[in-house]
Amino acid sequence: MITYVFPGQGSQQKGMGQGLFEQYQHLTDQADQILGYSIEKLCTEKSYLDLNHTEYTQPALYVVNALSYLKRVEETGRKPDFAAGHSLGEYNALMAAGAFDFETGLRLVKKRGELMGRITGGGMAAVIGLNKEQVTAVLEEHRLYDIDVANENTPRQIVISGPKNEIEKARAVFENTKDVKLFHPLNVSGAFHSRYMNEAKQVFKQYIDSFQFASLAIPVISNVYAEPYHQDRLKDTLSEQMDNTVKWTDSIRFLMGRGEMEFAEIGPGTVLTGLIHRIKNESEPLTYIPKKNPAISAHLKEQRNVQAGITAESLGSAEFKKDYHLTYAYLAGGMYRGIASKEMVVKLSRAGMMGFFGTGGLSLKEVEDAIHAIQGELGKGQAYGINLVHNMKHNESEEKMIDLLLRNQVSIVEASAFLSVTPALVRYRAKGVKRNQNGDVICSNRLIAKISRPEVAESFLSPAPENMLQKLLGENKITMNEAELLRCIPMADDICVEADSGGHTDGGVAYSLMPAMTSLRDEMMKKYQFRKKIRVGAAGGIGTPEAAMAAFMLGADFILTGSINQCTVEAATSDKVKDLLQQMNVQDTAYAPAGDMFESGSKVQVLKKGVFFPARANKLYELYQRYGSIRELDAKMLAQLEEKYFKRSIEDIYKDIALHYPAADIEKAEQNPKHKMALIFRWYFRYSSKLAISGSEHSKVDYQIHCGPALGAFNQWVKGSQFENWRNRHVDEIGKKLMTETAVLLHERMQSMYQPSHETDNIKIKV
Repeated sequence: MITYVFPGQGSQQKGMGQGLFEQYQHLTDQADQILGYSIEKLCTEKSYLDLNHTEYTQPALYVVNALSYLKRVEETGRKPDFAAGHSLGEYNALMAAGAFDFETGLRLVKKRGELMGRITGGGMAAVIGLNKEQVTAVLEEHRLYDIDVANENTPRQIVISGPKNEIEKARAVFENTKDVKLFHPLNVSGAFHSRYMNEAKQVFKQYIDSFQFASLAIPVISNVYAEPYHQDRLKDTLSEQMDNTVKWTDSIRFLMGRGEMEFAEIGPGTVLTGLIHRIKNESEPLTYIPKKNPAISAHLKEQRNVQAGITAESLGSAEFKKDYHLTYAYLAGGMYRGIASKEMVVKLSRAGMMGFFGTGGLSLKEVEDAIHAIQGELGKGQAYGINLVHNMKHNESEEKMIDLLLRNQVSIVEASAFLSVTPALVRYRAKGVKRNQNGDVICSNRLIAKISRPEVAESFLSPAPENMLQKLLGENKITMNEAELLRCIPMADDICVEADSGGHTDGGVAYSLMPAMTSLRDEMMKKYQFRKKIRVGAAGGIGTPEAAMAAFMLGADFILTGSINQCTVEAATSDKVKDLLQQMNVQDTAYAPAGDMFESGSKVQVLKKGVFFPARANKLYELYQRYGSIRELDAKMLAQLEEKYFKRSIEDIYKDIALHYPAADIEKAEQNPKHKMALIFRWYFRYSSKLAISGSEHSKVDYQIHCGPALGAFNQWVKGSQFENWRNRHVDEIGKKLMTETAVLLHERMQSMYQPSHETDNIKIKV
């Protein structure tokens, strides 16, 4: 077999392409027209434009690579078995595979070069002598957190990328590091293949969306994943390439593992030939095809499933997907303090799924800004929701949030931690309710209630309580017509049964909860004669295809994930938290008191590996139960709390509380020493959450990270694939992957269930 490899930036040289421009004059003329200047002069004349400027380098290399490829095919009469390109060269690989023609590729490269050329102030440098892990360790040890690994060119040639001043700092560090043979700054204008290209990537992503790509005739190895492109993800992967690491070493190792492989460099120079020679000498082939490979494994399985009628899109309730304009019966829950970010919500919506923005702990202004941002990004028919967390102690805050949601025409709400229906929810449900032409009651505002107890589920599966309707009528908050219509429908359109999960949890078991809740749903629909079916979803513990399959087999109309989304690029928490989460396994969580319901003893599930928070939080609750006030604690315990837990004095903490809590709470604290102690201890929970979300170096052991074992299971599932590193995890991609592989697994299990018995071993069943 033979692989054609196409070089990228760094291989350009004056004089390249001589003889090719005349041979392919029609394409040369086409290039001139698209670019607005002479491609031949750019490549051959010294006094013409600057060939080393990114804006010109990329189109020049693309054209010369493309013409070189056409000449090679003409001369040999053979096309390659595989294709790969280093960074910019990947566009030539895709052209060779038939994804697009010469003209389309050049238009894409022209835009790419322009966008990347505008990003200035960055630098890159090659570190020779260390492997990727060693380079990363040096960066972390010396706190060079603003630098990314841009290229893995060979096992011991790693290119780093970041702000120029940080690259200069890194030079001094690496030149004094053992085994570093050379630190070589590159002559580039920007920090390519790093987080600093994100803005350019986003613009390019919008640009590329207007193009149509054809099916690939041969496999093309992706820089981002070091595996073949998936046809369905051509555009996304090309966009991601701009701010992701070029995994050249593993790309070549993957190709080496396919059998006897010859490599031919197509284009100017022999840079890639030299890199491939070193990769062969310094590493082993990847002789397996990863079972998680998106192009080779999942795609083939998905095709088989289509034939069998089981696909990612077919899972769950068709009516549910239709009502919410979804492709997949897949939701992502609203993690508190905006960890379920606006970026997460938008990305899921665009992929045919639905996410809920996490409002818990945020101000009304922060929530409204996020709503405006989401609405500005999404078009008509693209679903999104807002999470609303019940606040037992401050009903007025819940009312204000409902006012905000109504004012901004938010039509889908995820109601969390409610112990029963509240007047605020009834008022939200009432607005926009009407009858359609068939006489059915239609609600503009939809509620999806997350519940874990039958008595709570019953309140949401029933019409609005009559006493609340009368109260709201008396306060002129709803009309007589709204009240009458609310008596005909359940409070929730759908309920989501939450088994043991991250954050607030009752520790329920899905195998017991789901049958009980679906039976209760059927009973309540019969009791009230509801005309529209209330769908029942499943949440809690879903992080693998096996778990999702179990949920659907238990009758779930949709699934909702939580913990696995916290360890993604879009999650609005710190990189340090994500690094900790990426390392966790299923046994690495513990239960701790919930800060917002501290006095009641309510529990949350949190990460315990690498942190002291669960032990310290439980100690605070133990002290609260045993003592009547802070003053009753002995001097040794007080000192431990101030020095180890709080990192500040009790007096300072109380001053901070007095500034931020309602006057009524402070007045109560002055009169009730135990309440004062509770406020002080609850301060630690807010403090520990802020430490984690900000990624503070101040006290990493105090990070409060809500998480369930589903993420540990997910980490084990994706081990060895591109998703092992959280920096490659995007909420939409892992959502689609989970649904796709669930369909695959369900199909396989269904097949195995209907295999013939030993008495009919020779009979084959065709599916």
